Amino acid sequence: MSATGEVTDRRSRGRRIILWRHGQTAWNVERRFQGSTDVSLTETGIGQARRAARLLASLGPDAIISSDLQRAADTAAELAALTGLDITREEGLRETYAGVWQGLTHEEIIARYGAEYTAWKRGEAVRRGGGELETEVADRAAPVVLRHVEKLPEDGTLVVVSHGGTIRTTIGRLLGLEAGHWESLGGLSNCCWSVLGEGARGWRLLEHNAGTLPEPVLGDDD
Repeated sequence: MSATGEVTDRRSRGRRIILWRHGQTAWNVERRFQGSTDVSLTETGIGQARRAARLLASLGPDAIISSDLQRAADTAAELAALTGLDITREEGLRETYAGVWQGLTHEEIIARYGAEYTAWKRGEAVRRGGGELETEVADRAAPVVLRHVEKLPEDGTLVVVSHGGTIRTTIGRLLGLEAGHWESLGGLSNCCWSVLGEGARGWRLLEHNAGTLPEPVLGDDD
């Protein structure tokens, strides 16, 4: 209770991680598997990044880290321009390397590697195109995120600019989900984000595939 008699809530909000997917690329439009291929943003993608950056800047981020691939770095640059924060580029935040799948359309992958694709969708450990396992992506990406979280101030916010697959595996790892259940996390639209909050029992998924500012959770589960 304050000196004026008002009841005040002194609970710490905890640290937050905002995992932000890059803007649109030409390969996204063509439904080509990008993986670690360095594909640039389209004009639409740049516009998406600028719009999202205005919203995310209002959340007062303390640090920005980004995949070193151009589509992510250019997305991060829009937020850096508004906040004055530096961007730390991290190779560990790149998208999944998918070998011979990279550059193929969704239809071409199913036609040529249908059994492999189906097994992956069932939650099996599959080296898509001879590339990385999803657990290997989490092995390299999640520690990068946690290392930067440790540098945050109390109640600080870290923005992680990365890729759909990498964000999904990182969320799954930080939430402690078994790898076979990571597919249950839906995909992220271009320039949308997910938010993890620090809770009493670890990280909690507060928002997923968001494109607007959050509303407070008012209820028994806040």
